[in-house]
Amino acid sequence: MAQKEVIIRFDKVSFEYGPNKLILNEVDFSVRREAKITLMGQNGAGKSTIFQLIIGALKPESGAVHINKNLTIAISRQIIPRDQMDLTVREFFEKCFAEKIYNIDKIIDNILEVVNFKTSHDRIIKSFSGGQQARLLLASALIQNPDILLLDEPTNNLDKEGIAHLTKFLIDYKKTCIVISHDADFLNSFTHGVIYLNVFTHKVEQYVGDYFNVVGEIKAQIERERMKNVRLEKDIQHRKKQANFFAQKGGHMRDVARKMNEKISDLEEEIVETRQEDRTIRNFIIPSQDDISGQLLELKFITVIKNHKPINKKVDITLKKNEHLLLIGPNGIGKTTLLEKLATGHAKGEYVAEGVRIGYYRQDFSTLDLNETVYNILAKAMIKGGEHELRSHAAGFLINSDMLKNKVDSLSEGQKGLVVFAQIVLQQPGLLILDEPTNHINFRHIPVIARALDRYGGAMILVSHVPEFVKQIRIDQVLDLEK
Repeated sequence: MAQKEVIIRFDKVSFEYGPNKLILNEVDFSVRREAKITLMGQNGAGKSTIFQLIIGALKPESGAVHINKNLTIAISRQIIPRDQMDLTVREFFEKCFAEKIYNIDKIIDNILEVVNFKTSHDRIIKSFSGGQQARLLLASALIQNPDILLLDEPTNNLDKEGIAHLTKFLIDYKKTCIVISHDADFLNSFTHGVIYLNVFTHKVEQYVGDYFNVVGEIKAQIERERMKNVRLEKDIQHRKKQANFFAQKGGHMRDVARKMNEKISDLEEEIVETRQEDRTIRNFIIPSQDDISGQLLELKFITVIKNHKPINKKVDITLKKNEHLLLIGPNGIGKTTLLEKLATGHAKGEYVAEGVRIGYYRQDFSTLDLNETVYNILAKAMIKGGEHELRSHAAGFLINSDMLKNKVDSLSEGQKGLVVFAQIVLQQPGLLILDEPTNHINFRHIPVIARALDRYGGAMILVSHVPEFVKQIRIDQVLDLEK
């Protein structure tokens, strides 16, 4: 079977966000028509930046991005723009097209089925929950039926049935698709190849094959590089000893030593920088506030959304230290709104004991000041310790010295998530509130985070749509908002 034509080509593309934020260094890769490609790399490697370069929202510092003419491109955005929040569902989807679509309602229903979502076309966008808005964003990319479809973490906030619908859509999709995701099973179901972005070298490697095979190939390559380095290091050390021995003899032996040192320099240049793409955050503990006791939280009634209307429901929830509550319910019932009100002290029927520090992980990271540096964010949260302790703590969450200097706005979504976890540890909260804490987080980090939450000794309220994650955490009470 003849190979399809190349429709996307990066030619020695370099890009950086300021002097301390190199992302791409003379990157080369190509994508053929109808290919289904995974864009793979650690948090902050530059995956979303590559998407922005493809759609033309960013321009390379050097090199060129070539896209075949007359091709349509659609991308699943991270958030709905503020100026579209007052649109109806119908108006929101109409904005996806340059021309008027006369059978738009039927097309909307068909695409909402793909993301496993039903709603009135006259409902206002801002009335939807964060999870529902994420489904609308995904649907807004799919509805355009573009020649090139770019999906950034499309399974976030989708339940199993929603992921199954999306998977079938992508398998049947006859055009080009590039996906960023940390869901390995989802990726393996349709991937033809992988574009692998190395966060340390800022280079790209391209592999052909399904996701699991490529991941195995990358691991094998890393092991070969490691073994080659071991052999080279051993050879270099042996030659250095010989060179030192000959250098001390004097005469023509010094010439022998000089030539040996030249050979040693050549061997040192062959050493490959060991890739650490599979690095995981260090195991960590979230210390709980130690100057509190007794009942930390009491919840007597809550407000839920049923048929687009708020309804007050009586509940009887109390939390003490070392008690974990799981909050469940379908998208749009009001979980995120309830957590926000609990975190800010504005929930009716709620009582939080005086002096309790609250650690809050919001799924949209709106608690972070985007214009503040990462260092200042962590320094403000730190209760005890100095400069050395802060930097060591940050390193455990893969936050290096360059990242500490950068503003939060320059970080990837996954890096923002790690900053929030680092911040929470430093806060030593008595009450921990977590809203979808696995969204955007690299799958390698999730077991480490689950262990920390499982062992957390304060009061905790958790919302998560990932059953495999929740199973790893001790849960003492469950509050189902639907029942």
